[in-house]
Amino acid sequence: MNAPERLVFPDLQSQFDSRDIHIDGVGIKGVRYPLTINAHGEPAATIATLSLTVGLSASAKGTHMSRFIELLEAQTEALDQAHFKTLVLEMLERLGARTGAIEMRFPYFVRKSAPVSGATSALDYEVCWRGSVTAEEGYGFSMQVTVPVTSLCPCSKEISAYGAHNQRSHVTIDAELAGAMAIEELIEIAEGCASCEVYSLLKRADEKYVTETAYDNPKFVEDLVRDVALALNREPRILAYVVEAENFESIHNHSAFARVLRPGDDAARGARPARGRPSLRRLPAAGAA
Repeated sequence: MNAPERLVFPDLQSQFDSRDIHIDGVGIKGVRYPLTINAHGEPAATIATLSLTVGLSASAKGTHMSRFIELLEAQTEALDQAHFKTLVLEMLERLGARTGAIEMRFPYFVRKSAPVSGATSALDYEVCWRGSVTAEEGYGFSMQVTVPVTSLCPCSKEISAYGAHNQRSHVTIDAELAGAMAIEELIEIAEGCASCEVYSLLKRADEKYVTETAYDNPKFVEDLVRDVALALNREPRILAYVVEAENFESIHNHSAFARVLRPGDDAARGARPARGRPSLRRLPAAGAA
């Protein structure tokens, strides 16, 4: 019996392109994939949403999109920040590229103990890791966390005979890092600068505690971002950052918003040119006013 004929398909992506236009980033985005994160030496399963892109030379017609998924399929180890760098470098090797980036967004759960009863529960945080390689700077890594907290209005407390309005707030830290930093470290900075932390599970004694703690520690949205910025300024592993706070106001049908941006010290970077720093990457229109 004759062996089946082997089909040979044309590789259009490898053909020459005459338009002489370099592409800074081409790949896939919005792909959801099950991955494992290494948290305190313990594997934690999550569902990540990823964007994977590489630079494409002016002479190449296209990239090989299937290789991005093959990269994820080959990923079996739990990811920490060192393994994430390896993943970015493996992507460049598979695609034959000199530059590229992976952005990975995922929910991250931390078990917290209620302040009085000690009841434990898991609280979720939104985390984003971004690793990129540029021709000018080589590899760089940034981490973003969005942390829910409580904020209590100082003005409301000052002018009211009793009580003060408070609300749940989101503090977002987007930090370019010079060294490994645990997700929990950025979370703790944000929570430590708020009127009070939030918890998934509270008993009555805990509810009394968080209510009174917030009342004794009022914060404007401006206070939130300034206090977080001061804490980040003391951290030598942070090269640059964007801090944002959004208060989901309890007495208005709009949010209060503030941002502090530190683009980084070129002297500390060895006078390197600016890469896609957080200051250049995240300027959401919501706070443009």
